[in-house]
Amino acid sequence: MNICVFLSAADLDERYTRPAREFGELIGKGGHTLVWGGSEAGLMKVVADGVQEAGGRLVGVSVEFLHSVAREDADEMVIAKDLAERKALLLAKSDAIVVMVGGTGTLDEATEILELKKHGLHDKPVVLLNTAGFYDGLKLQFQRMEAEGFLPVPLTDLVFFAEDGVAALAYLEESTGVQ
Repeated sequence: MNICVFLSAADLDERYTRPAREFGELIGKGGHTLVWGGSEAGLMKVVADGVQEAGGRLVGVSVEFLHSVAREDADEMVIAKDLAERKALLLAKSDAIVVMVGGTGTLDEATEILELKKHGLHDKPVVLLNTAGFYDGLKLQFQRMEAEGFLPVPLTDLVFFAEDGVAALAYLEESTGVQ
């Protein structure tokens, strides 16, 4: 399974790096491919290291203005012209999406993927990996949106909230039928 992971390229502390590395190792041990932003920095590097060291493949989609920090030993690296093309390529190359901790770029990617799914433009499973309660506030906001009629489809049809990488991967494997 090709698993797209949206996450931060920032250098963060152990409460985020340890779970990112563990999730990367789960992807690799499962024989899956990581499809990610291609960066050799921060959490992007951590998860890619975990995947690669556990035997998984790396498919990066970087962008022209960040090509200097693209991972050189990825199995495949595509350089998109801009962020919009990058998001489209990440979605096209993946069977499932996991949103890990991140900043405004990650939030942009997550909301676009969910908006496309809401409109039926893809049917890939989406997981918000809620490491250390990072997405508790966003989960509450989505629940409010659903309760007050802002979501035309049930929240559970759009996204699965996982508290750890094991639950995230199990959901993806069940949803896609890929073990």
